[in-house]
Amino acid sequence: MINKFENWLKENSITEVECLVPDLGGIARGKILPSDKFIRGLKDDSHRLPQSIFIQTISGGYATEDDEELPIDVYNPTDIDVILRPDFNSIRPVPWYEDPTAQIICDAVNLNGSLVINSSRAVLKKILKMFDDENYKPVVSPEVEFYLVKPNPDSDYPLEVPIGQSGRKETGKQSYGIDAINEFDPLFEDVYNYCEEQDIEIDTINH
Repeated sequence: MINKFENWLKENSITEVECLVPDLGGIARGKILPSDKFIRGLKDDSHRLPQSIFIQTISGGYATEDDEELPIDVYNPTDIDVILRPDFNSIRPVPWYEDPTAQIICDAVNLNGSLVINSSRAVLKKILKMFDDENYKPVVSPEVEFYLVKPNPDSDYPLEVPIGQSGRKETGKQSYGIDAINEFDPLFEDVYNYCEEQDIEIDTINH
């Protein structure tokens, strides 16, 4: 398996690798490594993060801050390390970086080899097994919603409506407006191109 990683990194001239692991809030945690150090870490299991990242809340706090003890298999008070085991099937180039960089999603594994039970990937695997046991096939259709705003270098000022290709600001609601999307066509072309490079299928874009 390590040879597969080495070959892929060489074929794509990758110099850095982002090792990512999602926490329970869906926030990507991890570390960025030179590609040669990434390979060394695969050999000696040195890709590690503290166990506490899996009890970190969406606001940056920790689930232990209410003084309630968590089960030892959820959080060890010594905040021991967990091992990141990269999933080769998730490796992708990062097209928006200048330096050739790859991203890879990892499983979080305890020092005894078991999955970290409160990592989101472990929870997902458990749910998928439940579907498989019932001979069901889950079908999902993620939807991402976001706002476009004018670049704002000063946080003391309020956010403003961006100016599109026409040179004019949008002055009213344009729900599902085609022209409103075309105002920012270069941006959405980048989105399509980046998603294609990362093997992410886009079905629909609407305003």
